[in-house]
Amino acid sequence: MEKRIIARGILAGALAGLAAFVFARIFAEPRIQDAIDYESGRDEAQHALDKAAGVAVAGEHEHELFSRTIQGNVGIGVGMIAFGLAMGALFAVAYAVCLGRVGNLRPRSLAALLAGAGFLTLYLVPFLKYPANPPAIGHEETIGQRSAFYLIMVLASVLFLILAVVLGQRLKPRFGTWNATLLAAGAFVVVTGVLMALLPAFGELSSNVAEYGLHATETPLPLRDPKGNIVFPGFDADLLFEFRLYTVGAQLLLWTVIGLVFAPLAERLLGNRPVRTEPAKAPAAA
Repeated sequence: MEKRIIARGILAGALAGLAAFVFARIFAEPRIQDAIDYESGRDEAQHALDKAAGVAVAGEHEHELFSRTIQGNVGIGVGMIAFGLAMGALFAVAYAVCLGRVGNLRPRSLAALLAGAGFLTLYLVPFLKYPANPPAIGHEETIGQRSAFYLIMVLASVLFLILAVVLGQRLKPRFGTWNATLLAAGAFVVVTGVLMALLPAFGELSSNVAEYGLHATETPLPLRDPKGNIVFPGFDADLLFEFRLYTVGAQLLLWTVIGLVFAPLAERLLGNRPVRTEPAKAPAAA
């Protein structure tokens, strides 16, 4: 049974990854190209300033192995579909584990709840603390730190949601389903907010503070000459907003498709009935 569930999850994930790719290709990819163009223009302006100041200018960048056309089509497509496959398999494993353990839910309802939980914990909550950034934002020196803090946020949000579900189940007999759900959700929000407050912003990382000063993010500020005149603008706020909006949209679409595709497949496999594990019966006395 578990293998059949996982196979359906992989199928749902592949379709979801394809849908997310189409969305990202239409909406997010042009914003990525705009960010790359900004980075190139800023590098040229910085080189000009360095040359005028008599500072040794680094040589030209090496040609990329894959062109932007390949990266923006094949690269994003393969990446999104592979990500969808992984998330579909993970979703199916979680679905198999939750069968009969989270209340008297129908297969379709359980699929919808798990898809929402996946989007919430694996993307939206970490995004609120560490939102996605396009190229031209972020420094090579901080890649390791940024990845570690983001992973902490992902793992913590998953753990906190599991604990919130357990808390809700334990509070249900005393407070009822509705009140227990509200209390568990409130606890999730509180502990997640505390963790977000404790973790540093990317702009507060030591290497950023030492070189650029204390800022909330790594978003490039205007480039200035020695006299303080702006020679190249800071990163466009509208472009940053649009990129982040489209990344949220792509993830929301991915998890929505996973839930919508998997739900009828699971219902056909398990039957349109509540799935709940019956308690084992005690052996009859000899």
